[in-house]
Amino acid sequence: MKRIKKYYLFQMKPIPLNILSCLLFIALMAFALYTTPDLFRDFSEKLVNINILLFFISFLAYLILHEILHSIAYVIYGGKFDKIVYGMALEKGILYCLCKQNVSRNNILHSLMYPLFFIGIVTYILSIIFHLPLLFFLSIFNLSGCSGDIIMFLYISKLDKDIEFTELDDEMSFAIYSDKDVSKISHFGLKYINAVDEVERKDFKKVKISKTSKIIIILILVVCLLTLII
Repeated sequence: MKRIKKYYLFQMKPIPLNILSCLLFIALMAFALYTTPDLFRDFSEKLVNINILLFFISFLAYLILHEILHSIAYVIYGGKFDKIVYGMALEKGILYCLCKQNVSRNNILHSLMYPLFFIGIVTYILSIIFHLPLLFFLSIFNLSGCSGDIIMFLYISKLDKDIEFTELDDEMSFAIYSDKDVSKISHFGLKYINAVDEVERKDFKKVKISKTSKIIIILILVVCLLTLII
């Protein structure tokens, strides 16, 4: 008898996510201090004198590039660009790219790893080869910020190849479309919600920035400018 497919809804747990990010950052910085002490020291020294506005803009651009790489992988592996939305919710500590359509397991696994590989591992190696302290730090921050991607990758890689993946209007949630009860498979850092026959995906606004995020950005820019003036 053919089993009926359902959408199994999951939500990211903020606490494990943040703890993993902190542990990754500490481990990567410790590794860098041990393996490339000169580059680590140069970054620490330049951090004191670096243009704070330039640093903030570079930092924000790197975060945006992270989400763009997610979307590039979505499209390369079969997703539709009009089903992809971007957003910023700094009050939750996230920028996000959501693909609001069913995509294959292969698609989502590649999408999850694109930022980690291209602006994490590759740029980290380049920063060491060409001695680029700022790129060095941004690469480490990006790698530590991939905790959610890593958690999802480890979970989805355990699932059957025929499952489908989709994201919802809630930027912290996603669904697995399968004829098997995937909630029974261990899922660190994820909270299982429930199983439903259909999911709602109504908000297709291409770019969504929360009001709190706008306020935070304005405040940071004001502080940066005041620092330059003073």
